[in-house]
Amino acid sequence: MPTIQSRYLGDLRTEATHVASQEKLITDAPTDNQGRGEAFSPTDTLCGALGSCMMTIMGIAARTHGINLDGLHADITKFMVSDPRRISKIEIRFFGLIEAPDERQKVLLERAARTCPVALSIHPDIIQDVTFDF
Repeated sequence: MPTIQSRYLGDLRTEATHVASQEKLITDAPTDNQGRGEAFSPTDTLCGALGSCMMTIMGIAARTHGINLDGLHADITKFMVSDPRRISKIEIRFFGLIEAPDERQKVLLERAARTCPVALSIHPDIIQDVTFDF
């Protein structure tokens, strides 16, 4: 059984359905690439997936080691280049923890984030500029 079923809706828009949950994700081409820009672009979803995966793996580590991640959030910035058009860099800044972790916990959380499955799956030519302000 597939994990995701995707279909083209026309006018550079797609709809992906997560088979197990039936949750849907719409993508649009960005305005700088002939699209409407009314939803995440496919490259936006990659960048968002990286941030979400990092937070998920940090959450697993936090749960295992009793670290409070309340308030954690991230700003994610995508950088594109042309010829060929592609993502060149993803900047992620994690911040907002209500309770600051100690040095050992910081190292644990940073290592968890940097070794998440999405981070390890992205081509090494794409710079992952990740900062942790906690």
